[in-house]
Amino acid sequence: MKTDDNHVDKVMREMTCELGQLTRCDGDACLMQGETCVTTAIYGPTEVRMNKEILDRATVEVVYKSKVGLPGCAEKMFERIIRNTCETMILTTAHPRSGINIIIQEMQNSGSYLACCINSACLALLDAGVSLKFLVAAVTCLINNEGEIILDPNSKQEKDGKALLTFVFDNKDFNIVTVNTKGSYSSKQFKDCTSLCKTSSKQVFEFYKKSMEKLLSKDNFVK
Repeated sequence: MKTDDNHVDKVMREMTCELGQLTRCDGDACLMQGETCVTTAIYGPTEVRMNKEILDRATVEVVYKSKVGLPGCAEKMFERIIRNTCETMILTTAHPRSGINIIIQEMQNSGSYLACCINSACLALLDAGVSLKFLVAAVTCLINNEGEIILDPNSKQEKDGKALLTFVFDNKDFNIVTVNTKGSYSSKQFKDCTSLCKTSSKQVFEFYKKSMEKLLSKDNFVK
């Protein structure tokens, strides 16, 4: 259904996750947003090579592994966006001269993929107990050829879209941490997308809360 302000009346796809399923890492999260699925593993804080060592803070590295094929320029740019976002939220000064490695494995890309990767990384960092300045939530929206704004689009909707925008917000003041955009859009459309994604990020933070409560519940603790 189309509303008067060119927003499609649509909620975010259902989110589910599994935490602490891997055995050899310090924290992990398998996150599903709709049919999009990403698994993230955290290693660290741990020792880091001398040439990558930073005296006053931790070195954050992100390795992205696609489902098929070798990484190329697009994958390296993807890693950079996620690393910059994670560096912003991690309290790196709490772990000087150490390394925090974030491994992201593509399981299924069915739309809003960057947002799913960032949200999976945030949950994995929580599971690993890494010191954080704040949490982040990523939300994607699409502007289609009719000018309608679609929240959390799937891959089919993305193919027919005019612009794709992903916003990352913190949970303190809901300030923008990262923005990644593709396509063309007006300044008004950008503001509308920002407002819609900001409101929707609260759903993501609530999902984090419920996921951690489930992990730390007495029933799971006994198990």
